[in-house]
Amino acid sequence: MPGLMELAYTTAGGVVGAAVTAYISRNHERRQLRSAVMEQLQRVWLVRAGVCDIVPRRTGRPAAYMVGGQLSVTGELGLSAVLEDGGDAERTLREAVAGLVVASLSAGIPRRVLDFAGGGEERALQCEVIRLADQRVGGVLGESLEELMTACAEYREATAQLLLQALWHPWQIRWRMTARIRALRTAVEALHRKQQEAISLLARASSS
Repeated sequence: MPGLMELAYTTAGGVVGAAVTAYISRNHERRQLRSAVMEQLQRVWLVRAGVCDIVPRRTGRPAAYMVGGQLSVTGELGLSAVLEDGGDAERTLREAVAGLVVASLSAGIPRRVLDFAGGGEERALQCEVIRLADQRVGGVLGESLEELMTACAEYREATAQLLLQALWHPWQIRWRMTARIRALRTAVEALHRKQQEAISLLARASSS
């Protein structure tokens, strides 16, 4: 009997030990995946924060410069956003967003969340270009520029929060996902209209 009890405890201990090891391994993997997402997200934020100037674009309107099927602000105004190191901000941002998408998909974040998160960062860059362009022409946008920048900051914050919540609390956010996505669609449509109005005013001011 002692032998059977000893065997039972040994077997049970082995099963529990294996379960604990698997749990620790999965937790370690999740931490690594989340850490990779946070690193890529920080990279995206640094790109946008590094915009220091705008310059005339030497080429026309390449198809790569599109946001949601629409020509981007830089494309419509014939400008390029420049980083502190002289690099092209849009190209660098798209590369950073691509890295964020890969890391986030590996961490199990839904693709539709990533589409909004990446789009929020692109919209923020485009609004920064509008702000710099408005400075160049003497501030023709007036109070509408502040409204645009506020709307853009709120939209970007909402998309970033959705991404972070999907990363850290996926089960808690799942049942609210549809409503959050619907609200973001409404917000980005309103933001797009504000951007287009600003572009029209800047284009007229630049041509006059």
